[in-house]
Amino acid sequence: MGVLIMVGQVILGLSILIVLHELGHFLAARAFGIKVEKFYLFFDAWGVKLFKFNYKGCEYGIGWLPLGGYVKIAGMIDESMDTEQLKGEPQPWEFRSKPAWQRLIVMLGGIIVNIVVGVVVFWMLTFKMGNTDIKMDQLVNGIVPGSIGESIGLKAGDKVIAIDGHRIENYSELISSKVLMGGVALTVERDGATAEVKVPADLLNTLSDKKGEKFIEPRVKTTSVAEVAPGLVASKMGFVKGDSIIAVNETQVPFFDQFKAQIKANSNKTVAIKVLRKGAEVSLQGIVPADAMLGIGINRDYSIKSFTTQYTLMEAFPIGAKKAFTVITDNAKGFGKFSKAKCVLIKHYRALLALQLCLARKWTGSVFGP
Repeated sequence: MGVLIMVGQVILGLSILIVLHELGHFLAARAFGIKVEKFYLFFDAWGVKLFKFNYKGCEYGIGWLPLGGYVKIAGMIDESMDTEQLKGEPQPWEFRSKPAWQRLIVMLGGIIVNIVVGVVVFWMLTFKMGNTDIKMDQLVNGIVPGSIGESIGLKAGDKVIAIDGHRIENYSELISSKVLMGGVALTVERDGATAEVKVPADLLNTLSDKKGEKFIEPRVKTTSVAEVAPGLVASKMGFVKGDSIIAVNETQVPFFDQFKAQIKANSNKTVAIKVLRKGAEVSLQGIVPADAMLGIGINRDYSIKSFTTQYTLMEAFPIGAKKAFTVITDNAKGFGKFSKAKCVLIKHYRALLALQLCLARKWTGSVFGP
């Protein structure tokens, strides 16, 4: 049931985007006196329609094939592939009789609306949620690279202080498109000295190939246990909520990445984990499963404090607009870094994936309205 609800929300979200896009073509055509014969959400392939009605000479409806939508504009070859209308002389109400600049606006109408909607969405999100970030000086323990970060020379505990020689203030700069697009140099503090790490130009391809692999993340302390999943290894070992993890097989693990590394290194082996419980040290033993998942949740490291900047409605507009256009330009640059085959796949499934990640497996009314 949860999957069906999520699919329903994805279809609704896509439907809104499709209608808005086609509305851009529709309004532009009407503004120049061009006749619009059909406005459809989804395709009415082979003439099969779920719903239709006529209003002022235009047929509005919903097709059965949910692969997009279309507007049928008189005198224009579109998704309907109707070429019969082009055999006669151009009529004043037809697309082909209009000057080139008007035809261009009609063709770009959908894209223009998409951009406007994007700006409005980012504007409202910025106004409602503000900008949340972390000051780099909060990362006193540096960063932890994933396997991709390690492959370019980053190490656990590195403190990134500059990108291409420009000092960075906020963590968002470190995971921005400027870095992920590659071709930059990171200046890091390591063991009391500075070093330079080159980010390869093909980093985006690597991130795409190794889905789920993290590039970097803040290095956090090994804090107390937040929850213990019943029936799993940690529960059988005797973990309880509030335990503070100290060591694995006598190896101190002050940082969470060290704890994870020790557990992973001991998969399918018996380990002794030392914890601090109510002021006393307790040793817990058990066999680490092959997937190295013990079944515990760890409390967040509250020593790393984020900050949120709130904006008025007018202050949020230029910031939201900048975010929207940054997404557009980043996508254009990103597609350029992929092979053509990858571009085709990404272009068609990316929007679906983004919607799927945003929507829960229960009806979330706040996504579509109050």
